[in-house]
Amino acid sequence: MSSTESRAFGLIIVGDEILSGKRTDKHMARVIELLGARGLSLAWAEYVGDDPARITAALRRAFEGPDIVFSTGGIGATPDDHTRQCAAAALGVPLALHPEAAQLIRERMQDTAREQGVPYEPDRADNVHRLNMGVFPQGASIIPNPYNKIPGFSVHDVHFVPGFPVMAWPMVEWVLDRRYAHLRREVAIAERSLIVFGAMEASLTPLMEALESEFTGIKVFSLPSVDHPQYGRHIELGVKGDTRQLEPAYARLKRGLSDFGASIGPELVR
Repeated sequence: MSSTESRAFGLIIVGDEILSGKRTDKHMARVIELLGARGLSLAWAEYVGDDPARITAALRRAFEGPDIVFSTGGIGATPDDHTRQCAAAALGVPLALHPEAAQLIRERMQDTAREQGVPYEPDRADNVHRLNMGVFPQGASIIPNPYNKIPGFSVHDVHFVPGFPVMAWPMVEWVLDRRYAHLRREVAIAERSLIVFGAMEASLTPLMEALESEFTGIKVFSLPSVDHPQYGRHIELGVKGDTRQLEPAYARLKRGLSDFGASIGPELVR
């Protein structure tokens, strides 16, 4: 992409166990945290079950779009792991054993044999099968896995990591720092907001539009609530974005609400 501002980050989380409720997704919160530590933010996230057609469609959109996308889960070699095959289908390229991935997987099998005190048997059926974890879409590059050496892979700006957090999160960090260090923003993203009582969102829309027009890099958000245990019916209205513009934008928001005659409650800082 031609500019830092044009890059957005997306996340695809693959796995039936998330959608069925057997496991709670931890990836999105952590990816938001990892991006935030670099002055970046997550633009969108998508959950997909272990359905090859749906995974392929989601990945095709990712490959064809302008965003930097992380995909977690489904890159193993069991029958319910479809992500590698779906990535190849979405790209219209064959799968191939990646030489460096094969070497790393063999190293892992040798390490495991040593730990167990048994000989390494490269031609044993289960060891041969494990090499499938290094079969990636043709042209892929590897993402190192510091936990057990079994790599993930990247194709263009779409990056594939395992579903296990202990493996996935360091791999995401590696990609961010090796591939996208130039996108890092030293200016942090922050937000300020306040509670507004007795107003309708529609009546505040002109003020919100004026703020976004006046302050580039600032977004206005409105979170209505009808049954809050502390504030009752209210709107949390605020601004978020570049810290250099945050305070002026927030001051402008408060002036606008005062001119509007709104009843203002507590102020919030995040």
